[in-house]
Amino acid sequence: MKILGIDPSLRSTGYGIIEQDDRAPRVIKYGVIKPSQKALFLDKLNEIKTELDSIIKTYGPDEIAIENLFYARNIKTAITLGQVRGAVLIAVASNQCPLYEYSALEIKKAVTGYGRADKNQVQIMIKTLLHIQDENMEEDASDALAAAFCHLNSRIFLDRIKGT
Repeated sequence: MKILGIDPSLRSTGYGIIEQDDRAPRVIKYGVIKPSQKALFLDKLNEIKTELDSIIKTYGPDEIAIENLFYARNIKTAITLGQVRGAVLIAVASNQCPLYEYSALEIKKAVTGYGRADKNQVQIMIKTLLHIQDENMEEDASDALAAAFCHLNSRIFLDRIKGT
């Protein structure tokens, strides 16, 4: 099973793809989509959607996991993030991929064991769990891998329940 995790953001949308076979999960690809800061807002949204379309078509994930918008510091940030999520959701829907949403608390707990972990703690644990040696990994990419890892754990757990 191949899972694409997405961490939406206007400045730097993280993505990470992991695959689970008979053994441990392995990382296939991760990175960030960074639209030009000088681009118009609509062009930024379009770039995020277009890049995600390309990633989905290239890697063919079986399922996609995304952090559910739960909290924003102010209303403008929440609206902007909601619009970015809309671009992400359109990319997912247009490629007909099943989507699963998790709260930040669920993702952090799945990766670190603590739902209030900070971004650095999540990054350290995701690197450890997935055997990543990249010193320059961006936090948005590690957050996306964390969403994918959270979904993988949920999927394995549900499959075990169905099997018993």
